Amino acid sequence: MLRVYHLLVGAILLAFTPVGIRTILPKFSPEVVESPKSVVETTHNSSEQTTDGITWKKILGKTPTPKGWEVVPCEVDSSLLCVYSQGKVLGTVEIGVYPVKNNQKFQKNLTDAGISLGSQPDYQNPEYQNNLLIALQAWVSDFNATFIKDRQNTYGNKILFSAYPPQPVLVGKLRGISSGFVGLKPEGGVEELHINHVVFNDKNIYVFSTAFGDDSVTGKFESLENLAIFQPYFSSIASDLKLPM
Repeated sequence: MLRVYHLLVGAILLAFTPVGIRTILPKFSPEVVESPKSVVETTHNSSEQTTDGITWKKILGKTPTPKGWEVVPCEVDSSLLCVYSQGKVLGTVEIGVYPVKNNQKFQKNLTDAGISLGSQPDYQNPEYQNNLLIALQAWVSDFNATFIKDRQNTYGNKILFSAYPPQPVLVGKLRGISSGFVGLKPEGGVEELHINHVVFNDKNIYVFSTAFGDDSVTGKFESLENLAIFQPYFSSIASDLKLPM
């Protein structure tokens, strides 16, 4: 069982760590840090985020899970998806909705990519899809840079934070970008790990996120091992969401 755990942790680190950082991973031990730090996210203000009527109950499709696990919308918060095992919540995935009308940076990303503000999305048009991915990648890159700067200000040189390269992903019928961040301790172990899927319709940016080791976020897992197990299922669940609505 311990060997399986080490393999899972190693796999998720390789998946979410840039190539340049991977070369130093072998000298790290698989120790997992269980005491998360409280850090404030600076890229988006909570006042920018809305629910916009989107809930997990409305958009959830098929929910493949590991044996003995269950994935259902959380009862206490419609923006959260709860991951259970034997009646215990292992972790959650959060929906963040950010109106484009309040996001001048993404408005510029869209126009720079050749997409007019307020234009109707054309999901069947390859040129539109490619331009949209360019805009999303620019927004995600800015998010990454702000995130890493915030973490460096918080931790100094104690934790090595890096973002892995954004990758195309399907969220329902929408093409989007997957991104992530990892914070590694010099003596070995993971301080934080973040996984995001980002998509856009004609009005909002949707961010589906989960994490480990960050007490300031709502969507998170208490155990890195459980997050590592859930990660591929997260991608499968995202690809079958009922989007666009």
